[in-house]
Amino acid sequence: MTPASHQPLLPAARHLFDIPAGIAYFNVASLAPTLRAGVAAGQRALQRRAQPWRIGAADWFDGAERRRALFAQLIGAPAGSVALVPATSYGMAVAATNLPAGPGQRILVLAEEYPSGVYTWTRFARRTGATLRTVRREPGQGWADAVLDALDERVAVVSVPQVHWIDGALVDLDRIAPRVRELGAKLVVDASQSAGAMPIDVGVLRPDFLVTVGYKWLLGPFGLAYMYVDEVWHEGQPIEENWILREGSEEFARLIDYPDAYQPGARRFDVGARTELELTPMAIAALEQLHAWGVANIAATLRVVTATIERHARDRGLGVPAERGAHMLGVHVPDPPRGSLLAALTDADVHVGARGSALRISPHLHTSDHDVARLLAALDR
Repeated sequence: MTPASHQPLLPAARHLFDIPAGIAYFNVASLAPTLRAGVAAGQRALQRRAQPWRIGAADWFDGAERRRALFAQLIGAPAGSVALVPATSYGMAVAATNLPAGPGQRILVLAEEYPSGVYTWTRFARRTGATLRTVRREPGQGWADAVLDALDERVAVVSVPQVHWIDGALVDLDRIAPRVRELGAKLVVDASQSAGAMPIDVGVLRPDFLVTVGYKWLLGPFGLAYMYVDEVWHEGQPIEENWILREGSEEFARLIDYPDAYQPGARRFDVGARTELELTPMAIAALEQLHAWGVANIAATLRVVTATIERHARDRGLGVPAERGAHMLGVHVPDPPRGSLLAALTDADVHVGARGSALRISPHLHTSDHDVARLLAALDR
């Protein structure tokens, strides 16, 4: 296999995951396997949690701040611009609470977009009187061109991913973001299918909000997600009030002073119970490993794997997006064969996802040449 760029390729890392030799796992876009280091960190955290007298006041803050800083570095953001949230839907709700729109204006979302975002912006449209517009592609058209064609002075909010969740089709934010800013609209990015596997620099993109879950390409546990908030919104309205996001919350004896001021930056948007004593060490272990690998190196390495799968899929007459992220691809298979094909793959211990009309194939650094060969052989059978 030949690399698609000059970015260094990473060595095989299956030993860092608990994946038996007989399993070919291509479903990271649904749920990533936990790193062995993450499992060990979680076990240590549980053992410590079983003895609460070992947990000091600083432990309520230090782990969360470490997690915040590691994610911030991953996307080129200052730590103070990152909020710790439990899910993408929570981050979307924060964005919808703070962004302006009114009658006659539009909110753009992509066709077949992930439901949490669509539900959020549907409610936002009802509340503000704006209109939700679904962007669809013409045959042969890329997502960026479709979004740019739909952009005009009536658009208030553009809510898009970096790649489409169904098949990994690329949504070129480098082209979309400048036009959004030029029109004075607001940009919300769902990076759940790209953060950790594709380079993202919020200093260049300058989104108003960016949200992502932690259990997919960030290799972390359920319940810990992240939200970047542009500085212009740092004085915005949180969707809940809790003790730990208030100024001076580190001083437990003064909590009943009930200060009005919040912690600095985007911390006012943190979810309650953000400390997550049992889960935070797992997320930190995963983020540290991503930094050790380097996101650009991950992307370059996965591009080699997915390019091989794409070539063989096309040789078999199966459709694949012309422009896609390096780390995943959707193989479009007509129904009814798609359902029986998914079952046959699962029976062969080759695990992929099915979303819309696509079999979604999403490898990671645990994926071997043998796994790819098993996938192709199962498809042929």
